[in-house]
Amino acid sequence: MKKGIHPENYRPVVFKDMSNGDVFLSRSTCATKETIEFEGQTYPLIKLEISNTSHPFYTGKSKLVDTAGRVDRFLSRYAKSRKQ
Repeated sequence: MKKGIHPENYRPVVFKDMSNGDVFLSRSTCATKETIEFEGQTYPLIKLEISNTSHPFYTGKSKLVDTAGRVDRFLSRYAKSRKQ
């Protein structure tokens, strides 16, 4: 590799998919204050909302992610307008 072109803080980091709990180790420069024990060592932790293990494109499954009941509220409003 060419010297002097990579950041100094490029290190191993654990990424955790919060939707299904899957974790994987990669290298990154992302800043974080959280750590996690992974395979007997402590690494910085980056939390993800979605990754390739939970994304519908990669899994082939259509998954509805509902945060704070937004979908339920929409469906109830839509049901009310359909009755009129």
